[in-house]
Amino acid sequence: MIAIIDYGMGNLHSVSKAVERLGYEALVTSKEEEILAAEGAILPGVGAFGDAMHFLNETGLAGTVERYAASGKPLLGICLGMQLLFTSSEEHGDHKGLNLLPGRVVRFQGSFKVPHMGWNKLEFRQSSLLLEGLEEGHAYFVHSYHALPERDSDLLAVTDYNHPVTAIVGRDNVYGMQFHPEKSGPLGMQLLGSFLKLCEKR
Repeated sequence: MIAIIDYGMGNLHSVSKAVERLGYEALVTSKEEEILAAEGAILPGVGAFGDAMHFLNETGLAGTVERYAASGKPLLGICLGMQLLFTSSEEHGDHKGLNLLPGRVVRFQGSFKVPHMGWNKLEFRQSSLLLEGLEEGHAYFVHSYHALPERDSDLLAVTDYNHPVTAIVGRDNVYGMQFHPEKSGPLGMQLLGSFLKLCEKR
């Protein structure tokens, strides 16, 4: 069973349906006992970093996510959910994140269109079980802020939007995708499927 963590700011339905299309049971839940019992957990997210962390802290789900990550079972952050994995964000002020991956989230700077919206090709940077057997392809992005991991070893894939942009991160059992895999065609579903297979191996 895969827990889709519900803290009021996620694209829960589309993620849940994508997990089910891949042959896994998905449970949308905000209950700690259900999340901690799951074989894998997904932290989705759409909206502002500060609002999301406020809800996670107010509901106690921030601690639940941290305990889940500490359990060693696979955790995947999607879009805003990936950004929340990092130490901090400058979105509308300075906000602390979950600090599961060291690094910060910053706004795109330059004379190009923001938000970054559309299909961009992924470039794999590290070998990872998440990427095993997959070929580079395109994914669908919608974001105005991007993550800067402190450790190069946490950066699994980038895309190019006037400069290299963090697309996939991972360390140990914690993973993140800046794009929406469930909206990113065949490669997106393959990446989501790879994550779900890691959950099976636990």
